[in-house]
Amino acid sequence: MKLVVFAACLVLTLGCYLATRALFLRFRQPLLNPVFLSTLMIIAVLQATGGTLADYQPAKETMTFLLGPATVALALPLYNNRRVLKNQALPVLAGVLCGSLATIAAVLWAGRLAGFARSILISLGPKSVTVPIAVEISRLSGGEPALTAAFVVATGMIGSILGPVLLTAVRVKDPVARGLALGTVSHGQGTAVALIEGETAGAMGGVAMALAAVFTALIAPYYLPLLLP
Repeated sequence: MKLVVFAACLVLTLGCYLATRALFLRFRQPLLNPVFLSTLMIIAVLQATGGTLADYQPAKETMTFLLGPATVALALPLYNNRRVLKNQALPVLAGVLCGSLATIAAVLWAGRLAGFARSILISLGPKSVTVPIAVEISRLSGGEPALTAAFVVATGMIGSILGPVLLTAVRVKDPVARGLALGTVSHGQGTAVALIEGETAGAMGGVAMALAAVFTALIAPYYLPLLLP
C-alpha cells in the first residue's frame, strides 16, 4: 500500500508540473508559474483524496534528493554558454555582488519600516540564497532558521512569478541580464524560470545563484550588523 501511495504521489507531482509548464509556455501568464500552480494543484488533490503530508513525505524526499543532480546538470547550459560568461565575467561578478548587497539592504529596510524584531530581521536577511546556506547564515547570526527557510521559499516563489514581469516592464530583454537578476534574487526557482526562457538565461541564472550564495555567506556576518539597529 505504501508503495502505491509513493508511486501515486510521484506521478501526481510530475503530472501537475508537466501540465502547468505547458500552460505557462502557452500563455506566459505570471500566475501560471509552474512551481506556484503545481503546488496548488497538488494540495487540492491531496485535500480531495484525503491525503496527508505524511503520505506525500516519501515522494517529497525522493524528489528533493534529485535537486542535487539537477543543480549539477546546470553545468551543461553553462558550458554551452562559456564564451558569454568569459566575455562578460566582470559585469557578471559586479552585478551579482551588487544585487546580493542590494536585496539584503532592501529587505532589512522594509522590515525595519514594518517594525519587525531584530531576530526576524536577521532571519529575513539571507532570504535570496538557497535554503541550506540561508539557514546556516541565520543560525550563526542569531536568527530563526525555520523562519529563514520559510522566507527563502516565499522569496523564490514570488520572485519567479513577478521577476520576469518586472524585468519585461522595465524593458530588460538581454537573456544574460534576465538570468542574472532571477538567479540572484530568487535562487533555484528563479533559475528554473530563466531556463524556461532560454538556455543562456538559465545558464546565467545558475551562475548567479551559486555566486550569490558564496557572496552572501562571506559578507553576511559583517554586513548584517551594519544594517541592523
